[in-house]
Amino acid sequence: MDNSGKEKEAIQLMADADKKVKSSGSFLGGMFGGGPQKVEEACEMYCRAANMFKMAKNWSAAGSAFCKAARLHLQLQNKHDCATSFIDAGNAYKKSDPNEAIKCLNAAIDIYTDMGRFTIAAKHHINVAEIYESELVDIEKAIAHYEQAADYYKGEESNSSANKCLLKVGAYCAQLEQYHRAIEIYEQVGSNTMDNPLLKYSAKEYFFKASLCHFIVDELNAKIAIEKYEEMFPAFSDSRECKLLKKLLDAHEEQNSEAFTEAVKEFDSISRLDQWHTALLLRIKKTIQGDEEDLK
Repeated sequence: MDNSGKEKEAIQLMADADKKVKSSGSFLGGMFGGGPQKVEEACEMYCRAANMFKMAKNWSAAGSAFCKAARLHLQLQNKHDCATSFIDAGNAYKKSDPNEAIKCLNAAIDIYTDMGRFTIAAKHHINVAEIYESELVDIEKAIAHYEQAADYYKGEESNSSANKCLLKVGAYCAQLEQYHRAIEIYEQVGSNTMDNPLLKYSAKEYFFKASLCHFIVDELNAKIAIEKYEEMFPAFSDSRECKLLKKLLDAHEEQNSEAFTEAVKEFDSISRLDQWHTALLLRIKKTIQGDEEDLK
């Protein structure tokens, strides 16, 4: 469908809205009243123009129009509408300019936190984190936004949402070789979930991940940690993950890379290991003297 006509219409609507804003602040506009009303009308026109730009897939123009609406809402002290327009702007800019999208989302976050709407602020911190992850590939900044989201969720007692954000942070910290921070997170989430009847099955996975991070730092650390997890969470002892860890510790102690690879293969044949686990296991395997092979 050809939406080029929509774009022309939107450009005209933007020009009309700009005129309304100017006249609202003029001397005559002030004398005869109607200033705020004209600003409200201009706001509505900018939003309509933004939606027409969206139909024409001109994402930058849509983002810009929503930003203009947001600034006018702020002028009128309509905080909620202002934040909504900044979110709309951010969503439009996501498709054309990730940096502008982040600016708009951060502006909305500031308004929501000022209003005490921490759950919504947390949700948009996740949106910003995802842009840093996928578009800008700045993992450190993604981590910072996931951590902030987790803090806000915790403050609102949304522990399940907080844990999801923390697990993202833990996975990235391990990738960036920040093992102590990753261990801290996996132990914290593991402890939070092991007493919950619906979530306790996941606890073994978090203790497994913490053990792998310990293993990379130091073999003895890993042994002590595994014993601690078995004591804290007896079900961990019977898990395939715990049995694998013990086989890997034995192979590592004997400096036997073949036994290490065999244990991983056996586990992987039943429970597929993802890229994250494989990367960490490979790092551990490379600490076996004279080992240059992969895990296949």
